[in-house]
Amino acid sequence: MMLLLFIPIGITVDLAEKVGKMLENEAPFGEVTSYYLNFTVYFANLLFPLFLFLSVIWFTSKLANSTEIVAFLSSGVSFSRFLRPYMIGATIVATIALFLGMYLAPIASQGFNEFKYKYLKKGKQIQETRDVYRQINENDYIYISNFIPKRNIGMNFTYEHFEKNELKYKIFADNIRYLEEDSIYRLTTFTKRSFENGTETIEKERRKDMDLPFELEDLTPVKYAAETKPYGELLDFIASEKRRGSSNIGRYQVVKLKKWSLPVSIYILTIIAVAVSSIKRRGGMGVNLAVGIAIAMFYVFFDKVFGVMAEQSDFPAVIAVWFPNVIFGILAIYLLQNAKR
Repeated sequence: MMLLLFIPIGITVDLAEKVGKMLENEAPFGEVTSYYLNFTVYFANLLFPLFLFLSVIWFTSKLANSTEIVAFLSSGVSFSRFLRPYMIGATIVATIALFLGMYLAPIASQGFNEFKYKYLKKGKQIQETRDVYRQINENDYIYISNFIPKRNIGMNFTYEHFEKNELKYKIFADNIRYLEEDSIYRLTTFTKRSFENGTETIEKERRKDMDLPFELEDLTPVKYAAETKPYGELLDFIASEKRRGSSNIGRYQVVKLKKWSLPVSIYILTIIAVAVSSIKRRGGMGVNLAVGIAIAMFYVFFDKVFGVMAEQSDFPAVIAVWFPNVIFGILAIYLLQNAKR
């Protein structure tokens, strides 16, 4: 119910902010409708644990303020038995969240991001990339110091071709430009070193057009690619990107691990919410909601900070994703023991 109350507000605020861009870029009504359907699923998946957290605080605070919990416990019901319906509810929500994260959210993310970069951030889908080193196939490797999508041009290009672990030739160029009309690459200050039977041959040209065995997307990886893939495809995608030496592996690993950590966080936040709000306070429900929102803010802060660390550095993704759950899991155990007393 809280999600249903929030979604129209979220859509209204988003539409008010972006309607100018939509009109400017002539977004069709059908695509706008599809965008907001995807918007609903995309953000519902992200916010499921937090809205469940606030819902449990609101509901349990109502019980506490009506002295219902005191009646439960005074009649001999243990706190663990009192907690059982909450955990059953959390299991139902966690199952829905797991299904959303594995299958529906990737489809929604695909449509959400495609519309955003087509009509709202036109021309900004692919940002400038730096230090791209990728294995194209079993025999070919490329390196480029940076690539500028707006101009389809890259600097300090290197291409290596191996056969049976032996380097056959290596191509250097000061820059490489993709020519869309011909679907070929133009190399400036071209140098090719070939190795055959112990003999090295050097070929140089000021400019050379070539048909190379890789796509433009190999130079400009889309950062949200992992978010758009169902779980099975995501595993294959990550394995493929590891072989190719992608610089975005940390980001992809975070997406994969969050599909499992989010359902677990639902249990943790449910226990914290019950423990915080099951005590009748002088300030009533407002105090419980204030405490709950503060805890939720800390959880989001830890989740975002460690997620960015894993995406932007060599910080292990498994620690980044699970650390907030471990910390708040310990907090949940402490608050639960305190609530029992």
